[in-house]
Amino acid sequence: MTLAFYPPTYQALGSQLTVSISPLGLVELSDEEFEVHGPRLARYARNWAFYLGFHWVHRREFGESQLTFNYVQALADYINHFTFGKGVYFKCPKKYSHIVPALLSRVWEVDNNKALVLKEIGQQGSVTGDAFVKVAYDPPYQDPAGNWHPGRVRILPLASSQCFPEWHPHDGERLVRFKLKYRFWTTTLEGTRQVFTYTEILTDEKIEEYINDELIDSRPNPLGMIPIVHIPNIKISGSPWGLSDIENVLPINREYNEKATEISDIINYHSAPVTVVTGAKPDNLIRSPRQIWAIPSTEAKVYNLENAVDLGYPLEFLDRLKRAMHEMTGVPETALGQIQPISNTSGVALAIQYGPLVARREMKIPTYSAGIQKINELILRTLWHFEPETLKYDPETSGIIEEGQPLEVDPVDPVAYQTECHWPPPLPVDKLVKLNELQMKMDLGLESRRGALEELGNEFPDEKANEIFEERRKDVLENGALEMLNALIDRAIVQSTGISMQNGNAGEPSSGTNSGSTVPAPENPVANQATVASGIEREIYTELVTQAFGYKQPSRRNPDNETA
Repeated sequence: MTLAFYPPTYQALGSQLTVSISPLGLVELSDEEFEVHGPRLARYARNWAFYLGFHWVHRREFGESQLTFNYVQALADYINHFTFGKGVYFKCPKKYSHIVPALLSRVWEVDNNKALVLKEIGQQGSVTGDAFVKVAYDPPYQDPAGNWHPGRVRILPLASSQCFPEWHPHDGERLVRFKLKYRFWTTTLEGTRQVFTYTEILTDEKIEEYINDELIDSRPNPLGMIPIVHIPNIKISGSPWGLSDIENVLPINREYNEKATEISDIINYHSAPVTVVTGAKPDNLIRSPRQIWAIPSTEAKVYNLENAVDLGYPLEFLDRLKRAMHEMTGVPETALGQIQPISNTSGVALAIQYGPLVARREMKIPTYSAGIQKINELILRTLWHFEPETLKYDPETSGIIEEGQPLEVDPVDPVAYQTECHWPPPLPVDKLVKLNELQMKMDLGLESRRGALEELGNEFPDEKANEIFEERRKDVLENGALEMLNALIDRAIVQSTGISMQNGNAGEPSSGTNSGSTVPAPENPVANQATVASGIEREIYTELVTQAFGYKQPSRRNPDNETA
């Protein structure tokens, strides 16, 4: 079989196929795959079904209510946003801090959509308990319209149900083989629909791709390591798989929907109560607001069955079920819209209220930090292999270089791949209170400007500190230039009128050299350049002259530097 198929992780935009992948990642499993991965995939499918709103295993008869309150999705999305909503930024050792952060920023924010990638990773982990991420390189290409697209490093969150990892038997964190498998359908030029199974097998040495068990490509692995990262959502001791955020919510949400539907049946039943007629034949009895019935006998009775059910207890039970779902996940009830008193919104009260959710977030951050650090390592290895020019320091795109830092990254140096993940606080921070706290620490010598910038959530504190310094330096030079011009103006006024403008004493005649009330105006700075100190002072003086007069002072001839 010959199929012009482009793998989705390479030349993704160049595919000629119309690809549709099942959201549940349904694939045909071999007996071995089913034995090893069957329970895991069944758990994934159940969780995704609940997340997508398929809570009922059967449909009721037409006309009967069947309520679905999808708290599973609402709670999972809120936990995901609470964990990744403010993003994450990276730090690396000082040795390569002028090169590596800029490269990571380019890959995460330019080559990929950082916020969207983090959301997809968190969603897979929150729903299934496991997140898989692949790092691949898309080489530069030219589209049919003639537009040139540069090469880029792709960060690809994978569907967990399409991933089949194999770990070392004695090391649960070391991948020895990874299989990506899913079904897709294509439409031929004749309009015929065909379904295929795509399989990609990765090892440290080789990459193989199959379509319906037919090998279509085999090539060496350029990185020498499997470019896949597995992140368990919440680590389970003794198991390679993670725990989902919604695992304990599913049965409660199912019970909530069933009881809510039963209450709805009661309300619907008694909204149109059954009319009972005794002692007469109810033939041709029409119920309407303006209908008059003639009762044939005094013994006859007509009445409606009344609702003898007290709905207070069922509704209270629903509230208890809803509260239990919030307790299982740590999400406060106010997060999903429950009204709370406005006076109870202080920072301390907010921290107490969100304490369980913060604790859940703290359980997840170590695993996601470790996973993102591995992703960053794969990013750098991929980038330096396919774009070796990025190893060198580029003042146009890199950060600020300091003394002792190399001009090029050594790709065999393990320090080059070391990164730290920093997560901004999830709860709102009173910036005024924070600034006052930082100012007090800086006044006491307990914090630096760089540290203060990090505390305020700045991703690149060194660059920001340098920006602030340059801005303050420019302000000082501009103020110095203005003072120079003011001094020259004062001198001109004194020479022409004899009236000094010093210290605002306009109108007072100058008393000459013996007067102690006035300060002689400075001489023309351009005409007295010989008196200017050399070195740094002279450079500053030159900048002042340029700021004040709009031109550089002429360079002076130095006989000592001239050769015969």
